[in-house]
Amino acid sequence: MWFWFALIALLCWSGSDLFSKIGCGDGKDKYSHLKMVTAVGVVMGLHAAYEIFIGGVEINASVIMTYLPVSALYILSMAIGYLGLRYIELSISSPICNSSGAIVAVLTLITVGVGDDLPPVALVAVALVCLGVIGLGVTEAREDEELRRARQDESNRHYAKSWIAILIPIVYCLLDALGTFADSRVLEVLNEDSANVAYELTFLAVGLLCLIYVVLIKKQPLVPRQEAPKYTGAIFETIGQFFYIYALADTEHVAFAAPIISAYCVASVIWSRLFLKEKLSKKHYACIAVVVAGIIILGVLDI
Repeated sequence: MWFWFALIALLCWSGSDLFSKIGCGDGKDKYSHLKMVTAVGVVMGLHAAYEIFIGGVEINASVIMTYLPVSALYILSMAIGYLGLRYIELSISSPICNSSGAIVAVLTLITVGVGDDLPPVALVAVALVCLGVIGLGVTEAREDEELRRARQDESNRHYAKSWIAILIPIVYCLLDALGTFADSRVLEVLNEDSANVAYELTFLAVGLLCLIYVVLIKKQPLVPRQEAPKYTGAIFETIGQFFYIYALADTEHVAFAAPIISAYCVASVIWSRLFLKEKLSKKHYACIAVVVAGIIILGVLDI
């Protein structure tokens, strides 16, 4: 089931990317990323309450503290990612951010090794997914300036090309990779349901702190029309997280699940073209085809 869990997480997180971009893309609102953290925290908190009081998931301070380093890495990376959406297109940000799956796969294969029963084609599939995701990020970063301006004209949004805009998703990538790698280790001693609830409760606490800072200290208003995309993205994020935790709990396949999930940037790039009018080149489509090929091979092997 790990493959299907990973695929659902891929689709949900790509939807979260789209709505998060819509909610955080306003360069005039310098607190949009903190409002997005609040939205995700509220939705995750509601889901945590459901899991505890209806689902019967056991949670205590020990579980929360054990999972806290992983939660901190994820939450910090996401907050930084939301910040970056003000300065860069989704079609650039998402591929760079999600190159973390390639880092996780490499770390896992180095530390755990390659099993004797692992077919060589599986390693080829992992390589295809990782290379496709990395290639997509490189293609975006090195895109011709005229083509870049044409894409921005089409979407009616213009960004200044700067090292800060590229650095933010790179920082996200590194933090997320560390979080994912640590996650696969912590889940060896924690129940995945309890770990997920611990993460959601931690996110709720951080979200409430952001709410207090933005609304009570900085006196910033919350306009329902502007907040709606954030909460829609938060719902997709929470559903994706639910299936992600189960995909990663299968430690024997974490080197495969991580690059599949990281490939949700491929769907994000497609959504950015369809809904945000960001144009794609032939190189983009070539990278997308490579990633999809790798995902299909992994799925067939699992079935």
